[in-house]
Amino acid sequence: MRIAVCLTDNKPEPWVEGLQAALPEAEVFAWSPGAPQADHAVVWAPPQQLIDEQPQLKGMFNIGAGVDAIMKLRLPPGLQVVRLDDAGMSVQMAEYVCHALIRHFREFDVYEAEARQGRWVYRKPLERADFPVGIMGLGVLGERVARAVQQFEFPVLGWSRTRKEIDGVRCFAGEARLGDFLVNTRVLVNLLPLTDATRGILNKTTLGALKRGGYLIHIARGGHLVEEDLIPLIDSGHLAGATLDVFQQEPLPGEHAFWRHPKITVTPHGSARTLRRESIAQIAGKIRALQRGEAITGVVEPERGY
Repeated sequence: MRIAVCLTDNKPEPWVEGLQAALPEAEVFAWSPGAPQADHAVVWAPPQQLIDEQPQLKGMFNIGAGVDAIMKLRLPPGLQVVRLDDAGMSVQMAEYVCHALIRHFREFDVYEAEARQGRWVYRKPLERADFPVGIMGLGVLGERVARAVQQFEFPVLGWSRTRKEIDGVRCFAGEARLGDFLVNTRVLVNLLPLTDATRGILNKTTLGALKRGGYLIHIARGGHLVEEDLIPLIDSGHLAGATLDVFQQEPLPGEHAFWRHPKITVTPHGSARTLRRESIAQIAGKIRALQRGEAITGVVEPERGY
């Protein structure tokens, strides 16, 4: 069994070493054009050339949760694209969302600004009931975030393509219920996969449907947000602000207005980083299951894009 590792903008050597240790019966190598034929590939944003030169691949394992870069490629019909189920990312997402949510709700950003001016100012406590948190995307990551937010006693809503049931979460499903979900949400958390159906889903219409004083926490993919729609909604007062971790262009250009807006917090696509050890263990387990002819989780459905 041969496994090719192709990680755009990432060093393949640690992954090759880790996979070789986890699968000693395999030959693991860093892919380059003209490389030997492999049975499986471990990838991040692979080029079309990899697909074209490796027509016999059985499985392509993506080292992140988002597979939009792979789904843009021309893929042979028999190739299984497999995404990570979690591998340590969900707890990081939960940390990030709870930090951004509580920083906004407790007005710690305001306290920080006052402190820089040497001002000692109290803020009137706000009511959690007035800050319902709506989570778009209720997969493994979204459900973990929902459960974390529940611990702080905020009302939690969820929206997904298909119906989900999560204890304590008011769940909405399908395009027909998106509007109902939005009008009942004040803090919107985006965890959707990026597909043709979800590209640009965060726009002046959907964000404008949030409760007045709404807040956006955007940690999925840059393509979800129509960036030019955000600042007018903030400046009009309809939105109180946003915490953004993903962008249309990354790194975010230095001249971009998001850097300088006082009500927008920017982080460099770090809400959840791939944990190599956990990811390698999961990928190795799935490859062994495939070798035994068993079904595995995380297989992407091409028609829906995730």
